[in-house]
Amino acid sequence: MNSDDPLYERDPDAWNSYLAAGNATQPRKRVSADVLLRDDMGRILLVDPKYKPDWDIPGGMAEANEAPADTACRELREELGCSIKVGPLLCIDWQSPHGPWDDLLAFVFDGGTLSDRDIDALYMADEELAAYEFCSIEQARQRLRPYMFRRLTSALEALVTGQCRYLQDGHPQ
Repeated sequence: MNSDDPLYERDPDAWNSYLAAGNATQPRKRVSADVLLRDDMGRILLVDPKYKPDWDIPGGMAEANEAPADTACRELREELGCSIKVGPLLCIDWQSPHGPWDDLLAFVFDGGTLSDRDIDALYMADEELAAYEFCSIEQARQRLRPYMFRRLTSALEALVTGQCRYLQDGHPQ
């Protein structure tokens, strides 16, 4: 080996240490993953978390090194006892820092239309929920925070167009 050779060729362990040091100094992002679920009448499943004043669509925060689609599936199981494979990604929303929170990447996946049997099997499996309900778009507008409602409507548009949407604070870019 020649001293002019790249570090990754000369000393792979030193190169990995160099990369790890750089990785340790990079910022971390919060990531959430939600699922758009509907019934056969086109109503949207919303959940009422006990820890905040507004309703939400099912989902939650990713754990360390967890893929967003895996987060969505895990959260559905933990919150509603629902075991489904999520479908395509509908939108990604970068949410700016607000209150005590840093910025966030919010993924919304298509969960499809639940059968009556699937709906009957739903239950509040987690004590963090006060309720869940299938809601019309107007009920969703009343229950969701404005940025969350914008995220939901973009996800619904993506269902129609087949195009994943990129949002910032719920606004298409």
